Amino acid sequence: MATIRPYRPQDLEGLYAVCLKTGDSGQDATTLYRDKHLIGAIYAAPYGRYAPDLAFVVEDQGGVAGYIVGAADTRGFEALLEDRWWPMLRAAHADPQGVPWAERTPDQHLERLFHKPNAAPDPVVAVYPAHLHINLLPHLQGQGMGQRLIDTHLAALKAAGACGVHLGVSEANTRAQRFYDIYGFSRFSEQPTPGTIWMVRDLA
Repeated sequence: MATIRPYRPQDLEGLYAVCLKTGDSGQDATTLYRDKHLIGAIYAAPYGRYAPDLAFVVEDQGGVAGYIVGAADTRGFEALLEDRWWPMLRAAHADPQGVPWAERTPDQHLERLFHKPNAAPDPVVAVYPAHLHINLLPHLQGQGMGQRLIDTHLAALKAAGACGVHLGVSEANTRAQRFYDIYGFSRFSEQPTPGTIWMVRDLA
């Protein structure tokens, strides 16, 4: 039986694993990357490290099988990572900036994000300052677990004082877009980032 509980430090490898197994627009990205920790180092692990009070995992008989993570203050969290997280990764991974975009390996595309992290557009963050990431392994999808995770996380964001939350989803990941539609998110009035759909929800 799967249960939701607060994140614990020993769950870190579970965050990395779930992020990788859902990292190809919701599909398993294991075969895409040589370094299996790269994608989790961007979208999962720093939240367990620096925002554990807003991190929750789904645990079943196989261990961590899903998670939801985020930050109540996106710009503050970005500044924290710039100070503490990205420098460690930049020291360990060269910036592939000099390699033409089309010639970069999948690993290099992620390593570039260590050196130049993506940021949500200012108009989105101004109104919806919190953000989240959620992932569930396929065997737990379609069972209402996503709704339970979102409810748990949004309650924690409200308690932390957030007035609104945003997330970015790949334009190609229509399944995820439908998921967020069902659970009360809407598309932001502006969509300034090619390939990314910005979705938002009021927490007032």
